[in-house]
Amino acid sequence: MAGAGWAPPRLEEFILTERLGSGTYATVYKAYRKKNAREVVAIKCVNKKSLNRASVENLLTEIEILKTIRHPHIVELKDFQWDSDNIYLIMEFCAGGDLSHFIRTRKILPEKVARLFLQQLACALKFLHDRNISHLDLKPQNILLSSVENPHLKLADFGFAQYMSPWDEKHMLRGSPLYMAPEMVCRRQYDARVDLWSVGVILYEALFGRPPFFSKSFAELEEKIRSNRVIELPCRPRLSQGCRDLLQRLLERDPLQRISFEEFFTHPFVDMEHMPSAESLCKATALVMEAVKKDQQGDPSAALSLYCKALEFFVPALHYETDARRKEAIRSKVGQYISRAEELKTLVTSNNKTLLQQGNPARNILKEMSRDKPRLYAALEVASAAMAKIQTLMGRAEYLKEQIKMRDAQFMGKEMLSESVRSSCTLQ
Repeated sequence: MAGAGWAPPRLEEFILTERLGSGTYATVYKAYRKKNAREVVAIKCVNKKSLNRASVENLLTEIEILKTIRHPHIVELKDFQWDSDNIYLIMEFCAGGDLSHFIRTRKILPEKVARLFLQQLACALKFLHDRNISHLDLKPQNILLSSVENPHLKLADFGFAQYMSPWDEKHMLRGSPLYMAPEMVCRRQYDARVDLWSVGVILYEALFGRPPFFSKSFAELEEKIRSNRVIELPCRPRLSQGCRDLLQRLLERDPLQRISFEEFFTHPFVDMEHMPSAESLCKATALVMEAVKKDQQGDPSAALSLYCKALEFFVPALHYETDARRKEAIRSKVGQYISRAEELKTLVTSNNKTLLQQGNPARNILKEMSRDKPRLYAALEVASAAMAKIQTLMGRAEYLKEQIKMRDAQFMGKEMLSESVRSSCTLQ
């Protein structure tokens, strides 16, 4: 609660309970509706007297953007009001605080947790990018978490956001120095790619506990950012190759060499296709039905491939599901699918070995594996391509075993993210 002397502004519909934070132009309060105490909101109060021409334009753009967009990973603007002294933005309340506090209380985030948050941030940015909107102030303080127990990322504070086509260029300084792209700090023309640099800094901070250009003064910070030295990633903690590759491509000083939005959204580490979502279970179920069909038709190779693809969607479906009974039911089914996939893997391997031992050429192996796929049959006509197909299939099965440890008592366990949250709560 706020200290003595705290006097929140008056709003007829709401009761303001505490101050959540403040900035140059605005103060944010927690509040609830008088007619419905269960509806908790965050109210951003902007003092009209504190606004200059530029800040008025920024506020109008923020309202214009937020009132027209709805996305699960962007904080919702529910309404806006004004009186003689203030302008009020009634926002969705996020009980989990911001990502900066989340990182600070845990020192560093495990790669799996950082990746989950990155996928959610990428999902929000894809939504904005498709509408030519650039945030221009991405930082952990502007990324909120929906709750404490099961946090989902919510992108907030669109005070510097702009409508920018990919070819638009700006030159005005916007954002926070620690997360600004070099071209912005150096006051050169910049475009929407500055947001990708900021994503890289946020991911770096989540994984290593502090941003790459941590400095004691702005002068020192500016000197580091202006430097041409390649940003080296610490050796510890150990990261996957995909994670390191993405970090290095995001933190490329030259915007022309930096990863593009299209490359970012399709990068294997981001893997937006398999991020936990409401659609994950539907996609997994559809693939399983196709796998069962192929299995019943006596096509083990096609069935194995489909089972493996389905299981790649069941993992995020388990992350997304919050109901304990439904989650346990999914796990039980997944265990059955894994068992069948392993049986099919053995069968496919045995069949291919038999074909080879009988002296059948690689062309015949290929025909056996792709008889229901005319395009594949036409394209893959040589032995090397056939063996590549087999290796890919076997590799997918190995990936399956590595990613989903369903056979031991520790399969999936508690969500790593939930463990991190609970352990942090214990320490606080």
